[in-house]
Amino acid sequence: MLVAFGLPARDGFASMRSNLNLMTEDKNVEASIDIEGSDSWSTFKSFLGANNLRVTNQRQAIFRAAYYSDDHFTAEDLLTKARLIDRSVSRATVYRTLPILTESGLIKEVDIGKDYLFYVSHRNATTFKAQVICKDTDRIIEVDAPFMEWYGKAVAARLGMKVVSMRLQIEARPSEGVEVPEVPSASKFVG
Repeated sequence: MLVAFGLPARDGFASMRSNLNLMTEDKNVEASIDIEGSDSWSTFKSFLGANNLRVTNQRQAIFRAAYYSDDHFTAEDLLTKARLIDRSVSRATVYRTLPILTESGLIKEVDIGKDYLFYVSHRNATTFKAQVICKDTDRIIEVDAPFMEWYGKAVAARLGMKVVSMRLQIEARPSEGVEVPEVPSASKFVG
């Protein structure tokens, strides 16, 4: 297992490499993801401009690595992924860009009670997600939980309030002989 600064590297780098269709010519690693026309890239560029921040190649690489990630990731994971796109990305730039991405609403911060945070892209979020955290592996599995969204809104409205944020985290261990699923089937969790 690869460990960077005491943090286990998350699985998913192999899929990140294949998803990015990496080209390693002349020592600059570039990704073939076309983000210029994407609404999310436009949103991020507008957010940067509204906050008097520059659009840089390093921020673009960090955006690509974060937004197009298929799994939860730590800041150190993001640094590794962003460096696959642009080797000049620094650790400091990653740590300064993560709050910007979070504030823009394009990624979500996930705190599972460790001394470091996880992040996940908001690109496929259509309903409220509950998080099931495997206590043995720290794997985070997002599960649709539309009932929680309804319940949170109903309780807040009953008290004359509006929901600002809510979360449902379930800590669990696999039953004996059962492995943590890579991608949960919705049918296992619904109805």
